[in-house]
Amino acid sequence: MKKYQTLLFDVDDTLLDFGAAENQALKLLFASQKIPLTSDIEARYKKLNQDLWRSYEEGKMDRDEVVYTRFSRLFNAYGQEVDGVLMEKNYRRYLEKGHQLIQGALELITNLQNHYDLYIVTNGVSETQERRLRDSGLFPLFKDIFVSEATGFQKPMKEYFDYVFARIPGFSADQGLVIGDSISSDIKGGQLAGLDTCWFNPGMIPNNTEFVPTHQIRQLDELYRIL
Repeated sequence: MKKYQTLLFDVDDTLLDFGAAENQALKLLFASQKIPLTSDIEARYKKLNQDLWRSYEEGKMDRDEVVYTRFSRLFNAYGQEVDGVLMEKNYRRYLEKGHQLIQGALELITNLQNHYDLYIVTNGVSETQERRLRDSGLFPLFKDIFVSEATGFQKPMKEYFDYVFARIPGFSADQGLVIGDSISSDIKGGQLAGLDTCWFNPGMIPNNTEFVPTHQIRQLDELYRIL
């Protein structure tokens, strides 16, 4: 079996439960605005948000356009106007408080830290991601954190991974492994950069893309058998 040394972990829905953090933040945001958060509004927001981030990953829009227009776009669909920038800033404050761990994440990273070179590779906002990682207890277990906002590129762009590789001492691509939940971001990005990939797929959803991961796991502790 291939020997890996550098493990590149995604954050959201790989190590931290983004769904739980997002739901908590949306409830607090809408409560602060005295606007009822209905199931219809929540579902519409999540679909809109996913589409915007996919456009970001594909290089069709920049990060600021995603985060500062998503709430104004949402409310426009209901015939209302809101300050998208202000809504985003308030949402970000609530989201930063969400650091719920995926089951087994802290134990896994704690066990691996003395045997492998661990790094974070994540799209998102630097301040938010670093705050969530610190509050979860994961932050000090990694050698470095690479957030797309700070790099100027994003997964799955090859330039993002080139930026990361240049900042990892003695990095060797044939000993690197990307671990993440997103085919379009983590698996595609890892393959474009010439790395093996591990798809964290707890729901065992089908992969209908051309990007086939090197490995697939349903639970984080299954990573041990790969390593």
